Amino acid sequence: MKALIIAQYFPPDIGGASARAFNVAKGLYLKGCDVTVVAAFPHYPYGKIPSDYKHNAIRLERVENIKVLRVWIPPLPHNSVVNRVLLHLSFAFSALFALPFTGEVDVIWAANPNLFSFLPALIYKLTKRKPIVRNVDDLWPEVFYEMGIVQSKPVKMALDFLARLSYMIPEAVTPISPGYKRRIVEKYGINSQKIRVVEVGIASAQPPVSNSNKNTQFLAVYSGVLGIGYDFNTVLKAAHSLSEHKDIVFLIRGTGEREFELEQLVGSLGLENVTLKADFLSRKELAVLLRSADAFLLPMSPASFVEEGLPAKIFEYQSYGKPIVCISDGEPARYVQATHSGLVVRQKDTVGLVRAILKLYRNRKLASELGENGRRHVSSNMTTEKIGERMYEIFASTQRE
Repeated sequence: MKALIIAQYFPPDIGGASARAFNVAKGLYLKGCDVTVVAAFPHYPYGKIPSDYKHNAIRLERVENIKVLRVWIPPLPHNSVVNRVLLHLSFAFSALFALPFTGEVDVIWAANPNLFSFLPALIYKLTKRKPIVRNVDDLWPEVFYEMGIVQSKPVKMALDFLARLSYMIPEAVTPISPGYKRRIVEKYGINSQKIRVVEVGIASAQPPVSNSNKNTQFLAVYSGVLGIGYDFNTVLKAAHSLSEHKDIVFLIRGTGEREFELEQLVGSLGLENVTLKADFLSRKELAVLLRSADAFLLPMSPASFVEEGLPAKIFEYQSYGKPIVCISDGEPARYVQATHSGLVVRQKDTVGLVRAILKLYRNRKLASELGENGRRHVSSNMTTEKIGERMYEIFASTQRE
């Protein structure tokens, strides 16, 4: 099978969308597929495009034996909604530069960005007369509505119409969570049979890590985007309540639009037990940091477009065999409970979060058991190979008459 993947974000770009596209591409390759990816020049999140891409409109390269056709994108940082929309529209257009170089394909996967990647995928479909499978990493345009970016009723009607077409035309839809599937079926009336949930997954699970030689300090870690999708306020309030427990410390690291706000909050609360690192780490450096954690924090925002999804970091957390403390009333909470991989706290429940952290701090055996449950689950169900097998079957079903 020859699969074409349209993905603005692809390694070395970081983030869930990039991880999702790579895991599927690599999994299909391991399954024996001939995979071609149309991706943007590396640019996320700062818009710093490597100098060797200058003066190019398109460039052919290979990422772990996967053919990647890189196309032009403006050097804009992802620090505002306007910039993001401009980047997405630019890629929707420049992705067509690769059309003469993609060769024969059997199926087209519109991976990311949501909704926007469907536009070039539709042109590829009409040109090559091949089926589309539409990915869903986030709920667009619903995210624009809940953030208050789009309030006009006529504009909402137009965007909803476009979204409905993007679900109706493809032969299959692959959302990353059951919550997204429910929303698509209920709001747009799409046949549930064509919607197949395939989670983001992981490259591979980490080997078990022993903390037997570690001192008594208990390190709770959040790692990832410092953005609006996460409720750091509840975490910082809990840290303030735990300030007298000198052995319990917090590390919040990553990049995003809330960096300055978090610095101000940590300073104003005088949190000596919280370390904030707004930095970018290599894969190797990040692995060292995550192995040092005793528990991972997953503080989800109350917004429904967040709570209905499953962030990529939940699988990464599980792969390290450490328990997750999940602040959620939605899909992440259900997933952590179903896999017995951590403790769940209701939204904005500072007291509950304090109790959960103390429970893991005082009961290291429980923490170890929960962490191992998560590691075992992703090792058996969420590796690149497993994701590739599931996606291969979906793609193959579009070829059957």
